[in-house]
Amino acid sequence: MPQLDTSTWLITILSMIMTLFIIFQLKISKFSFPLGLKSKNNKKYQYTNPWETKWTKIYSPHSLSQQS
Repeated sequence: MPQLDTSTWLITILSMIMTLFIIFQLKISKFSFPLGLKSKNNKKYQYTNPWETKWTKIYSPHSLSQQS
């Protein structure tokens, strides 16, 4: 059974990565971005949930004392 020749794999992989990099750079360079960007109004929203102001306690089954 013949051996697989892997001597050209390195140059093939490197050229493929370089080609993909160039293609992506060309695609990205076609985008035009606006120069005057305004920041959005970042208001912090207050959500009023009834459980935010109340104290609640959660009982897990393992924390309860064994009643016999």
